[in-house]
Amino acid sequence: MANKNDELNNIIIKKVKKVGGGHHGGAWKVAYADFVTAMMAFFLLLWLLNVSTEEQLKGIADYFSPTPMISKESSGAGGMLGGTTMVVEGAMISEKQEPVPKEVTEAPALRPGTLPPRPDKQDIGQSGKKLTDEEILEQIRQWEEKAFTQVKEQLEQAMKSAEMQELVDSMQIDMTPEGLRIQLIDQENKPLFKSGSAALEEHSKLLLKKVSDVILKMPNELSVRGHTDSVPYGPGASYTNWELSADRANSSRRYLEKNGIPATRVNNVVGKADTDHLFADNPTDGRNRRISIILLHEFLVVEEGTNMSTRAKARLEEEETEKQLYERTEGAIRFP
Repeated sequence: MANKNDELNNIIIKKVKKVGGGHHGGAWKVAYADFVTAMMAFFLLLWLLNVSTEEQLKGIADYFSPTPMISKESSGAGGMLGGTTMVVEGAMISEKQEPVPKEVTEAPALRPGTLPPRPDKQDIGQSGKKLTDEEILEQIRQWEEKAFTQVKEQLEQAMKSAEMQELVDSMQIDMTPEGLRIQLIDQENKPLFKSGSAALEEHSKLLLKKVSDVILKMPNELSVRGHTDSVPYGPGASYTNWELSADRANSSRRYLEKNGIPATRVNNVVGKADTDHLFADNPTDGRNRRISIILLHEFLVVEEGTNMSTRAKARLEEEETEKQLYERTEGAIRFP
């Protein structure tokens, strides 16, 4: 039987299990990776802020701005979600919004690659004031000037791409009294059509595709015109430059429609033959062979609450003719 001294002399051994950790663990790597990721995001943010324009920054700020305050008044549609009214009271507004549409005095600023919204009857005028037709036409002209400028810039930018480098001299864009004119021009070794026919070359189709992609966003009607040089067909030929220019214009019209341009936007297709040279001092210059695509001027005429769209040039010419024909002179009226 064990005595008391034996119990006191028992040796107790405690084994401590060591768990790997401290500086030998991997937790610091996770923390370091998070730190590096945060720094990358921070410097990316700084870079984006540096390259963004003031207009883009304002757009981002507006996107994250608080939602509009809801009026507590009962005007408008009534209740919490009452709609905007013509007075400040009762309108669903924020501090940055105007409850009443302001008169359009100039076309809106444009962002690269976009087109301005076309003015309509609701955008014109302000409460209690009725604009004259002349004021409305002036607003539409201002909008159209901005829009045409944007179309020109977009087409010029498209021609700077790698695939269009060899064709950069094949497009010329300018303003005419009728509207914005886009001319596709024959170049040496780069004719628009196969010789003596209306069959489009492949690079001509590429040019027309670029044009259609941009003008598709515009509401304007189109005039498509074919031109030739003054080199005539042989004696007794029944097919002349008149037929050739008309066929080439019509071929271009068909390809524009194939690329999404609605047929209803085509106002006319004209063959001009050699009557309107690009280089009048050299009638046989090959660059006189070309296709002109004109975005015709348009405007709104408001009559008894009805919107009617037509071409500005035709309207202005008609008004000018009326002034001349019905001008009062020495107490008499001149009639046509």
